[in-house]
Amino acid sequence: MEYILIIISAVFVNNILLSQFLGICPFLGVSNKVSTAVGMSGAVCFVMAVATMLTYLLHYFILVPLGITFMQTVSFIVVIASVVQMVEIILKKISPSLYQALGIFLPLITTNCAVLGVAILVVSKEFSFGGEAHMLNLVESVWYAVSTALGFGLAMTLFAGLREQLELSSVPKDFRGVPIALVTAGILAMAFMGFAGLV
Repeated sequence: MEYILIIISAVFVNNILLSQFLGICPFLGVSNKVSTAVGMSGAVCFVMAVATMLTYLLHYFILVPLGITFMQTVSFIVVIASVVQMVEIILKKISPSLYQALGIFLPLITTNCAVLGVAILVVSKEFSFGGEAHMLNLVESVWYAVSTALGFGLAMTLFAGLREQLELSSVPKDFRGVPIALVTAGILAMAFMGFAGLV
């Protein structure tokens, strides 16, 4: 039951983009096409899951025993950068077209605050499910990271679909481009507010 609550909470109630406002850079930058948004979401999902697992292990098996938890942010960034580099190499070999479409935003996953935010959240925040607060274990942490990445992907894909539709609509001249994108993002965030209190 906890795993269902984690996924509902991460995807709908506490969506990383629309409720916590982490990862806005790729949200606004790579959401012009649905195909690009889906590709970026897949890359973020993989990086988030692997980085969360590695940073969880790093935190509890190296930083805490050695008493150097003050190095958490720096060490997490190094792990995330390494994982992103690995994803970049794999994408270049497997899907050159997606690699080209993602362009500059692929290396920017390294500095995507959503990835770092999830890694820090799972080791520092007490989550409460069913009225009982507890720290997430490794499996729950990876599940939370994947769920958060699915929420990221859902928001990105919905937003990209809306932006594609806006390209076909007659938007007033002063609202074309970034202004209508920001208005649309705000309305999408308000729509997700309807899930507040669900979990």
